[in-house]
Amino acid sequence: MADLAVRLCGVRLKNPVIAASGTFGFGREFHQLYDIGRLGGISVKGLTLEPRGGNAPHRMAETPSGMLNAVGLQNPGVDAFIARDLPWLLERGLAVIVNIAGNSVEDYCRMAEKLAPTGAHMLEMNISCPNVKQGGVAFGTQPDSIYQVTRAVKARAAQPLMVKLSPNVADIAENARAAQAGGADCISLINTLTGVAVDVRRRRMALGNNVGGLSGPAIRPLALRMVWQASRAVSIPVVGMGGIMTGEDALAFLLCGASAVMVGTANFADPFACPRILQELDTLLAEQHVRKLEEVVGAVIEN
Repeated sequence: MADLAVRLCGVRLKNPVIAASGTFGFGREFHQLYDIGRLGGISVKGLTLEPRGGNAPHRMAETPSGMLNAVGLQNPGVDAFIARDLPWLLERGLAVIVNIAGNSVEDYCRMAEKLAPTGAHMLEMNISCPNVKQGGVAFGTQPDSIYQVTRAVKARAAQPLMVKLSPNVADIAENARAAQAGGADCISLINTLTGVAVDVRRRRMALGNNVGGLSGPAIRPLALRMVWQASRAVSIPVVGMGGIMTGEDALAFLLCGASAVMVGTANFADPFACPRILQELDTLLAEQHVRKLEEVVGAVIEN
């Protein structure tokens, strides 16, 4: 059997399968079904400085081979997470990656400072949020703003910093380089693509927020392309995600340059998706006589 262990920015993961932020909560519900310690890690539900109630319903809409969501980062706030959920997660035996979101550079920095002494293993910075001081343009759409927020948060963070890149950009490689230049230890991609759904019988937008984030198998080819491009643009590790439903999907991301993968929307369709994908990947690598995971990372043959 292949050695599936991954060392990501100095953090050891027993395998490359990570539950993606926003699709796994804080792990408690899934732990009732199986031991989440079997996974390499969990990126927890996105946290903000203060609690958020999220967007008005409807918050989700099914689309062909995917879904739109506009939950609006509903969460209890970083302080409640540190007090209640983080201690429980740290006992589960997997890497705990804390996903943080903010509307200003100061928001991100304050959360990094609060999380610094907690024992969390990594931070994942969601930069698809609107920068209220720059007219509401998302941090992750411009290389300069990516560089600035990454540099500021890296200076305050005790843990390795992963920057989650938006696909709603002109040049993903340029943005990946901006994150690396700002001090990111790792990048993850892709976040959701922006989309809308229409209820034609009511002649209304299907989502209460009008606009939502598209995820699921429909975006996988785009995600693979961006992971492939970003991994060749930077020297830091890449974590890939976007429509991973099977072990074969996970291996495709690894071949395109990802050192680990995050499984998101699949968790809604199959609560056992993460351990199933891990088992399928393990079997697939054994069939190919792969001894160590690093043998396949970035090994895709280009034509």
